Amino acid sequence: MTQQSTSLLVGLLAGVSAALMLVSAGSPSSLSFILFAAAALPVLIAGLGWSNLASIVAVVSAMAIIGVATTPQAALVSAVTTLAPAAWIAHLSNLARPAEEVGGPEGAVAWYPLPDIFVNIAACVCVGLVAVGLAMGYGPAFVEQLVDVFVSTLQETNADYQPSPEALAEMKQFFLFALPSIQAGMWVVILFAGWYVASALVRMSGRSKRPKDDIPSQLRMPRLGGFALAAGVAMSFVGGGVGLIGWTLIGAFGMSFVVAGFAIAHHRTRGKPARGLLLWTAYLATVIFTVPLVFFLFLGLFDTARGPSATGNGPNSKP
Repeated sequence: MTQQSTSLLVGLLAGVSAALMLVSAGSPSSLSFILFAAAALPVLIAGLGWSNLASIVAVVSAMAIIGVATTPQAALVSAVTTLAPAAWIAHLSNLARPAEEVGGPEGAVAWYPLPDIFVNIAACVCVGLVAVGLAMGYGPAFVEQLVDVFVSTLQETNADYQPSPEALAEMKQFFLFALPSIQAGMWVVILFAGWYVASALVRMSGRSKRPKDDIPSQLRMPRLGGFALAAGVAMSFVGGGVGLIGWTLIGAFGMSFVVAGFAIAHHRTRGKPARGLLLWTAYLATVIFTVPLVFFLFLGLFDTARGPSATGNGPNSKP
């Protein structure tokens, strides 16, 4: 079997797997969120371990299956939020050039920088969510219906819950801006986790082109991410759709700096006797109280960097 036909077959299998996960995630169950979050894995594995052709075939075949099984709109939403970003991230991860072209040692290979991959993840999340929001008509009317359903559900379990009109108005205003921000932040973490798991699986199979990244020492957001976050903050003071886009930028790039802050914490605690206790305490405190997110956000903001990962030549290290 030729390399091209192998890529076609792998891409088709990956697309079927991704489509099954996304279609199954549409049915309410305890596994829905896990299936939806894991749907990018097959596309990432196809692109990282085989070729761009494999990931493109995976995206197209998954869209076709989802469109037939559900609706064309669902296929487009899956494409812009999950499938296409996964294929793009896999493509960037396999980009490399001779290290001497970027001032590195002769004979080494410089891979696409990890910080730039992370910026692309945040950018893909913003583009996807903004596109979906425009298509769905996300706005005050949409959120008003969502909050009404949410309050009705609460009242079914607690008949004494009767929020005042002022409280309802505040809740709707909060959800209007919080939903884009929270969803963007969560999706950045999900895509990055998917890339991390897919990279590990492809390395275990021996098909990885890119060597293992030392995430604690390499994952720093570049200054471009800071500019995007600042733009989001400025846009958030503007009303209407511009403000909603601003909150999406805040969620995506803010969470990117938080993840970079955690990477810095991992790096700076290396070799420390109580490293495990410190890190677990930080993660638990973040999950329970969420306030430590601000600390890790500023930790990531005040330590930005950008540089390629250079490795020696090897059988799988081809520019």
